[in-house]
Amino acid sequence: MSSNSGIQIPSRLPLLCTHDGVLLPGSTMRISVDTARNMQLVKSRLLKGTSLKSTIIGVIPNTRDPEHDSDELPSLHSIGTAGLAVQVVGSNWPKPHYTLLITGLCRFRVTQLLRERPFPVAEVEQLDKLEQYTEGDQADGELGELSKRFYQAAVQLVGMLDMSVPVVAKLRRLLDSLPRETLPDVLASMIRTSNKEKLQVLDAVDLEERFKKALPLLTRQIEGLKLLQKTRKLRPDDDKRVLAIRKGGVFPGRQFSLDEEAEDEDSDDMAMLEKKVKAAAMPEAALRVCLKELKRLKKMPQSMPEYALTRNYLEMMVELPWSKSTTDCLDIRAARVLLDNDHYAMEKLKRRVLEYLAVRQLKSTLKGPILCFVGPPGVGKTSVGRSIARTLGREFHRIALGGVCDQSDIRGHRRTYVGSMPGRIINGLKTVGVNNPVFLLDEVDKLGKSLQGDPAAALLEVLDPEQNHSFTDHYLNVPFDLSQVLFIATANTTATIPPALLDRMEVLQVPGYTQEEKVEIAHRHLIPHQLEQHGLTPQQLQIPQDTTKDIISKYTREAGVRSLERKIGAICRAVAVKVAEGHKVSRAESPTEQHADQNAENKEQDSGIAAPPEMPIVIDHIALKDILGPPIFEMEVSERLTLPGVAIGLAWTPMGGEIMFVEASRMEGEGQLTLTGQLGDVMKESAHLAISWLRSNAKTYFLTNGSADPLEGTDIHLHFPAGAVTKDGPSAGVTIVTCLASLLSGRLVRSDVAMTGEITLRGLVLPVGGIKDKVLAAHRANLKRIIIPKRNEKDLEEIPAHVRADLDFVLASTLDEVLNAAFDGGFPAAVSHPQVASKL
Repeated sequence: MSSNSGIQIPSRLPLLCTHDGVLLPGSTMRISVDTARNMQLVKSRLLKGTSLKSTIIGVIPNTRDPEHDSDELPSLHSIGTAGLAVQVVGSNWPKPHYTLLITGLCRFRVTQLLRERPFPVAEVEQLDKLEQYTEGDQADGELGELSKRFYQAAVQLVGMLDMSVPVVAKLRRLLDSLPRETLPDVLASMIRTSNKEKLQVLDAVDLEERFKKALPLLTRQIEGLKLLQKTRKLRPDDDKRVLAIRKGGVFPGRQFSLDEEAEDEDSDDMAMLEKKVKAAAMPEAALRVCLKELKRLKKMPQSMPEYALTRNYLEMMVELPWSKSTTDCLDIRAARVLLDNDHYAMEKLKRRVLEYLAVRQLKSTLKGPILCFVGPPGVGKTSVGRSIARTLGREFHRIALGGVCDQSDIRGHRRTYVGSMPGRIINGLKTVGVNNPVFLLDEVDKLGKSLQGDPAAALLEVLDPEQNHSFTDHYLNVPFDLSQVLFIATANTTATIPPALLDRMEVLQVPGYTQEEKVEIAHRHLIPHQLEQHGLTPQQLQIPQDTTKDIISKYTREAGVRSLERKIGAICRAVAVKVAEGHKVSRAESPTEQHADQNAENKEQDSGIAAPPEMPIVIDHIALKDILGPPIFEMEVSERLTLPGVAIGLAWTPMGGEIMFVEASRMEGEGQLTLTGQLGDVMKESAHLAISWLRSNAKTYFLTNGSADPLEGTDIHLHFPAGAVTKDGPSAGVTIVTCLASLLSGRLVRSDVAMTGEITLRGLVLPVGGIKDKVLAAHRANLKRIIIPKRNEKDLEEIPAHVRADLDFVLASTLDEVLNAAFDGGFPAAVSHPQVASKL
């Protein structure tokens, strides 16, 4: 109990035996209770007691470990500390136990043990006559000198700490307000000391002896801090940090906890974060938001969930490249050489990059262009974007958009959501660390749409040069300037790109390669790369150009070069096996010198692959067949045109141009038209248009067979092979007319002719798209004559000169011209039609 005369404790006290610390008067300590006797004390005395007297218990230190506790009560230490139980916390995991928060009041001596069960109770004698401390300043003699020296040492210790920390300032005030006689117990409980040393202070009942026991401990702590300061001269901000002070308390009624290390580290982190915010060179709006969040963070306890969210936000804002950029390499000549070394052909793309460099030389504040490379797979759209970044000397970052169906991937999540994070644009800028990189938005035509929003709509702001200078991510919630970023999008087709998004981009078509271009690409890039990947050298493997042409024409049929690279890789793997087993091969004959019987014998010995140990190993057509098997693609065009009613059309797909056969047959019936081959509505309408035009002009082209209607008593079946592939579009109109004219007239269409074009009911031929891809497909199939609409003549300029030289182009404006060009000797008509000029 507390009164003006001091603290008086009951003469009988229940005893709490502790082994993990020493409770000194004036300090606060947490004690874990898990032994049977201590548990009974808590349950019977503290939890059921109703008076203040019941909360005062005796704490006896230095007993045996509770794991070795037995039924017998161990020998008790003669001196203990009477304490006030401030808090009791219970738990059942992993086993039932209590945790007590106890504040030490005064010393006592055990005079007689009254009982041992269920918990020990003893008669005690109070040792500290606390009423004498009220006038402690009047002490004189040796005790007064010790008291003064101890006080000065305590002031020196606190002075070495950082006074800006609130808990240190509070400790300094307590030194002046507490009685001098309580200082040894208070400071001995706070500084780094062992339990044995604290036990010596507890046993020092005489005040003068207590000062003598505690003063060396305080002096040792001061010397340790001085040594720590000397080792930290290179970091003056840390001179006043104290790692040796542990949690503790002071005189009853003035409890406080001291965790100096955590406080200092937290304040240092805050200061460093504030310094980074001010050094990030943010725009004024972003800086204002960051300082506001930093101010909130300083007032926020670390235990709050919002603390981590706010800190993550500030760290993200600091790491963004608000003003960091790279210097562009504007040497046009060097850029042209680098682009030519990296990629063969692609003249249109290279010219656009060089134009950008030229304008950047004249105007340094040019906004980054927003380009869209559209072309079949495997033509190098992604790799040329990487090459452009290297040419400009900029950082490169690729963002794969295929299958993205959430707008938050682009614009980020709002910070109100758990686990929120910025979008891919801001994350990419954080990754590259500059504000003018080259961003490759890969597969922009394969964006999805879901309940989480439309990412294509979110890209509208990113890819608009008039808006992206203030792009606002939902996570940042402040504008960020994207105007210096060079955006390059890639797509296989523009059909699936929303019109509003397509309008914001500069579309550059990347058509497929010709056979000659593929040969050059293979020998410049693909073969050296595959040799390096498989550990081979040109002295071990050589692939002649004739072999490369055979691979291109007989084993691949694509617009790009991916399949070609895979076939070259298969050859390298087969040769690598021969090189690794070279010492075991008994025969040393080149495959070009082998006869048929020797080749068969080697096949038996070498598991079907003819490869000699002599270097270099040259791949010819025999070795090519052994490695890759029989040719996959055969030139079957002439064989399929041996009957009337077959014509070849040209089609465009996202994978490039393709040739397309159209077959027709007639049988007795009621004049019905059957269409098969997974046709779309537009292509079905083209077939009906062709039938209507032929029926209306049957007499002109002698297709009647004695009756007014060529379909009278006849059914027509039109089939477009590759029935598993969906087909649609108007460009097959002239092919259908030619196929039906061949069927009804009984004449064969020329086997080297392919055609494309849309038709009208009046017999006009209208322009179509994808001319270059279609012509390249016809060239790959060894066709010689191409019939295209006259209004597509301008598209022929994009076709390479050597391809134009190999082909005979017929520019048709009417179906009459198409039929005359598709049949040997023309397609004579009874009456010549006057030329009708199209007004479409």
